[in-house]
Amino acid sequence: MVLIFTSLVIQYYSEDMYVKRVSIFLIVVALIAGVLGCDGNRESYILTITSTPGGSVVEPGEGTFTYYAGTEVDLVAEADEGYQFVNWYGGLLQIADYRAATTTIVINNDYYISANFAVPILVWDWYDLNTIRDGLGGIYILMNNLNSTTPGYEELAGPTANQGKGWQPIGSVNGSLPEIFVGILDGGGYEICDLFINRPDEFNVGLFNSVYYQGGISNLGVVNATVTGHEWVGGLVALNVGAVSNSYSVSSVNGTHHVGGLVGSNGGTVSDSYSTGSVTGNESVGGLVGGNGGFVSDCHSTSSVISEEYQAGGLGGYNSGIVSNSYATGSVSVTRTTAGGLVGENNGTVSNSYSTGSVVGEAKTGGLIGINWGTVSNSYSTASVTGEVYVGGLIGLNYENGYGIVTNSFWDTETSGQSTSDGGTGKTTAKMKDIGTFSGATWDIIAVTNTSIRNLSYIWNIVDDQTYPFLSWEPVS
Repeated sequence: MVLIFTSLVIQYYSEDMYVKRVSIFLIVVALIAGVLGCDGNRESYILTITSTPGGSVVEPGEGTFTYYAGTEVDLVAEADEGYQFVNWYGGLLQIADYRAATTTIVINNDYYISANFAVPILVWDWYDLNTIRDGLGGIYILMNNLNSTTPGYEELAGPTANQGKGWQPIGSVNGSLPEIFVGILDGGGYEICDLFINRPDEFNVGLFNSVYYQGGISNLGVVNATVTGHEWVGGLVALNVGAVSNSYSVSSVNGTHHVGGLVGSNGGTVSDSYSTGSVTGNESVGGLVGGNGGFVSDCHSTSSVISEEYQAGGLGGYNSGIVSNSYATGSVSVTRTTAGGLVGENNGTVSNSYSTGSVVGEAKTGGLIGINWGTVSNSYSTASVTGEVYVGGLIGLNYENGYGIVTNSFWDTETSGQSTSDGGTGKTTAKMKDIGTFSGATWDIIAVTNTSIRNLSYIWNIVDDQTYPFLSWEPVS
């Protein structure tokens, strides 16, 4: 382009040279500005990347890099032989998945991030499991099942351990210097069995006391466990602010407040996990999580749930976070108020979820949710519902003035025994098995020929005129 305009300057050289040169120069500047756009006015930021010993960042590399605001940068970390990637540290809100070795970061400021690596520690018995409390930031891999015959059980995890208190939860949030698990435990698909905890006067009771932001537990089962605590009690984790994934609990869990079959109180993420067994407490009692202020997705519970006072749900007792793509089939019973087949009290978001277990309470009793202050969408219930005041097939009491919103959601008027609900649309059993009911409500649903065939491209599947909708990720029964 510059050569073209140079020739034009020569062509008009014999005329009013000064004017023509200025005019042509302005044209060139305008064209160049048009080609370059406005990047010259965009803010740019510095991304500094380092790594701990044991690996390196191969994309974009290590060092200092400059990017325009809003740029999405690929991050790839590779561990050396004998090491394992742990997590990314720094800029956690901008990193898509700080636990993944391959992820992305969005640049909106100057960031200093580090890829962390460590040598995995192998867990073979109860003694090895117990040493996690001495290295709360490490990587641990369970190498086999642990049970009552595994070395260390009687001393550490059985009914006679610790003066009859059983297992001491890993970590502590008591006192001025909390010791919280920020490492990684990969269960390897194995199970921790026969765990016994009897600490009815203690807070934060479970196999783990707490899991913090960088921490995570995955691929682990807790089976045949008896866990008793006071407040914040869970079969696997009492307080989770990190990540629990692909894990399950088959246990009896007992406490007062924030009691869950898998997690007592969740402020992080719980995904691809489930619970079965029994859960009892007084308030915020849930089959999977007692109280949720984080994210629960692709989870289910078959646990029976009993609350002697308030807020009991088949999946969660109280929700102020997000529950999605999940379901509950266990029975729920509350002595006083607020029982829901899925969630007792919802002040957050519930979507693409359902419940089928029986629900019994006094007041504010619903097949899906007992009392709703939040948002419910694309969900349903077939649960039988029994109560005295504010009873509904889907929602017991919906506070519209408190921003309670229920959309595209249904309940079975026949199986529930309830012809009304404070939100949602009642349908006969036949209509609840008709894909037209749900596709007409813009659900992401498709018909399949039988329940053993799943179309994972859709959130919901249904065998038209034969089954209720089911989530495409659900295990095949």
